[in-house]
Amino acid sequence: MAIDLTGGLPPERDYFFGQKPGPEIRDAANIWLEEENGAFAMRIGVEALAETWDAHEYWLDICYPDGRVISGRETTTSHPAIGPEGKPTILGTGPLEFRCIAPFKHWRVTFSPHAVTELTARQLIEDVYPAQPPLRNVAFEIDYYPVVPPLISGTLTEDSRQIMSGEQGSFISPRFEQLCRAEGFLEIDGVRRTFKANVLRIKRQGVRKFEGFWGHCWQSALFPSGRAFGINVFPPRADGKPSFNEGFIYDGNGVLKPARAVEMPWLRKLHEKGEHVPLVLETADGLVRIDGTTFINCRSRSTASGSGTVLPATWPVVQQAHATYNWDGETATGMIERSTFRHEMEL
Repeated sequence: MAIDLTGGLPPERDYFFGQKPGPEIRDAANIWLEEENGAFAMRIGVEALAETWDAHEYWLDICYPDGRVISGRETTTSHPAIGPEGKPTILGTGPLEFRCIAPFKHWRVTFSPHAVTELTARQLIEDVYPAQPPLRNVAFEIDYYPVVPPLISGTLTEDSRQIMSGEQGSFISPRFEQLCRAEGFLEIDGVRRTFKANVLRIKRQGVRKFEGFWGHCWQSALFPSGRAFGINVFPPRADGKPSFNEGFIYDGNGVLKPARAVEMPWLRKLHEKGEHVPLVLETADGLVRIDGTTFINCRSRSTASGSGTVLPATWPVVQQAHATYNWDGETATGMIERSTFRHEMEL
């Protein structure tokens, strides 16, 4: 069966804004990357906000199972959006640039040689950092190729469509995510390594609200056979109303099969690695059980000063992590991001 890697979206949906959008509108690209054997993982992103359009924020985390986290947050001069083909295919700032080579087929992210601070997972957990942390000179070039149809948030079920159209949809913002295969090089202090990896790419365009957000659990992985899963769930609400709960499983061809979570590993304590993160998804064909264990966990750092993003004082504790998942005997590296109110955690 032919695979529609566009999910029915037009090619233009994979481009960026060619000029400054209206108030409060964001343009964002980011990826989660796990080296196929778990040797390292990366989170890379650019966030462009209309109110600070000439200076975008980028963030970069390169993390290793031994606890090292090369972590950068900067707001720098933005790059022109129009690429050599005359279309808005570029979102970049400072040393980092995302480029759409062919919509829904081929993307590239590059990082010109640049000094980035090195921290540790323990320092991130404790939220205490050295006054002058070590600096590492970082460069990379990564090509990634979608292989699974995109999950367009709020489209897989009637329940998710209804919830996406309300307040909870404003936390997510108009977006889609898509699993990819990747290859490239990563250079640290002049030492270059080539690699192959799994990538989850996320593309958001629109208004995103932060006030009122109370937490989530988001997991995804692509397996060697081509099977895949993805799920994003908000915790049960205090008022008893439905929470956003949307996911899929994919058998390697055809379309995404809708799924919803019935068991999730909610964030309750910050770990450096080795945390058990299993999940159970319900589909029309029955339950799917997937086991997982993190190989590196990173508490999220606050965004760069001047980015235009102001988080509420009650913003939950957020942790991004990378895990090895097992699904019926097949293993793969993938991502997990969770957030929980501080008073509901063991800190």
